[in-house]
Amino acid sequence: MLCTRLTNARFLTMDPDRPVAHDLGIWRGRIVGLDEAATSLPAREVIDLQGATVLPGFIDSHVHLAWTGFKAGTPSVAPCASVADVLAAVAEVVARTPEGGWADLAGYDQRGFGRHLTAAELDKVSAGRKVFMMHDSGHGCMVNTAVLDVLPAELPQGEGFLAEGAMGAARALRLPYSQQELADAIGLAARTCLAEGVTACAEAGIGGVLFGHSPVELGAYQLALEQGKLPLRAQLMVSADRLRPVTAHEDDGIPRALDLGLRTGFGDDRLSVGALKIYTDGGMMARTAALTGPYQGLDHAGQLQDDPETLADTIVAGHLAGWQLAVHAIGDRAADVALDALERAQRIRPRPGARHRIEHAGLIRPDQLERFARLGVTAVVQPNFLRYFGDDYAAIMGEERAPWLYRGRGFLEHGITLVGSSDRPVADGSPLRAVQFMVERASESGQVIGPDEGITVDEALRAYTVAGAFACHWEDSAGSLTPGKRADLVVLGDDPRSVDVSRIGDIEVVATFVDGRETEEASS
Repeated sequence: MLCTRLTNARFLTMDPDRPVAHDLGIWRGRIVGLDEAATSLPAREVIDLQGATVLPGFIDSHVHLAWTGFKAGTPSVAPCASVADVLAAVAEVVARTPEGGWADLAGYDQRGFGRHLTAAELDKVSAGRKVFMMHDSGHGCMVNTAVLDVLPAELPQGEGFLAEGAMGAARALRLPYSQQELADAIGLAARTCLAEGVTACAEAGIGGVLFGHSPVELGAYQLALEQGKLPLRAQLMVSADRLRPVTAHEDDGIPRALDLGLRTGFGDDRLSVGALKIYTDGGMMARTAALTGPYQGLDHAGQLQDDPETLADTIVAGHLAGWQLAVHAIGDRAADVALDALERAQRIRPRPGARHRIEHAGLIRPDQLERFARLGVTAVVQPNFLRYFGDDYAAIMGEERAPWLYRGRGFLEHGITLVGSSDRPVADGSPLRAVQFMVERASESGQVIGPDEGITVDEALRAYTVAGAFACHWEDSAGSLTPGKRADLVVLGDDPRSVDVSRIGDIEVVATFVDGRETEEASS
């Protein structure tokens, strides 16, 4: 007997062997049949979906759950329209901060003011507290002199804006988050994901100092799962700075590893270890993405996170240790470094099934597409970056490079697996809004950016289902509504393929199912 039969719906299965169905049967959390194979069996529960459209649960292949949760509970300067407004907001937080403590704020973005604030300006309202404002990109922070005074003197400090490694040094001055704090933040973010139809995600880097800020962050995810605060599936990328030299058997050829040799694949279908996360550059919002030519109107081209050879050695070491690699590369220069290193790694020890990923792939030149394809590298993009920041990104890239931003059609035409993701909380996490952008390529202002890179609705939906499952090695259990796979699905108030493209992002997420059960988090 079936546990549950879902009926009276339009199931868009994303399975080419049976693309559409009207009934779906579930037993012990798995899909056991479609249409006649489901209706021919008795069921304990029959749920009438009243003509709704049902898709496989969306997979967000690049998120930061802990950061998302913490950001939601941190005072933000994002609504501020002027430097004076920011300073007033800082003063309010400082007034609630104990003497000698840290005043934390989120939502800092210099672009609206035409310049960065300065440490001297923050000093006027900080009353001796240490002020730390996280940049919205996650690649920088704004601090006051009380923080600068205790940083190593050799760090580049500018006027108070700290980027990349310097920001990490500022974070390292503080006690790590507790596992319970992390578990609570993870749970808050996970519930938001479910409400948007996301049933599985890849956490993009644990164990580093920037986001989760804890050397025992994996344990926090275990705690969240044990406490019932992780209601979706999570795959955890491990920060590459957790690797250390090991004296392994020479036949293994493993130069660096986590303790015990842990690597991609450890865990189960609710919580597992995924790729090794390696940063090669910064971000476009902070103007630290590494380009081959200067930003439009600026005298620099961003920065790499380290010497190119050092970055390459880390990539090769991760490959030799058996990891799937998730290489953060936003600018085209960073992509060159990543592709060169991946090619070198595959030459030393071929691993055709490694499924290495380039995270973001924000600016990819035409000549780099063929290299992606030849190396079998997956492109994990964030379409909502251009939806919300596209006007700015197009301006700083200039007319020639703007069409290369966060490509769609170019990847698909070269046979490159195109995966959609959000990088939440950097941008809105809604997969449906991202699908809309992938088709129409329009920013919120209506500017169309790289129209030739637009793809079809079906192709965009695949980026958040089938392709996401492939990128996370979940294709045998997720990504399509196929008998034998997990009964993770999202119920929508309309069919993304039949409504006007401009309406896709506003389609209601009616319900989200994980393991065949409707989640309370998504419906509350």
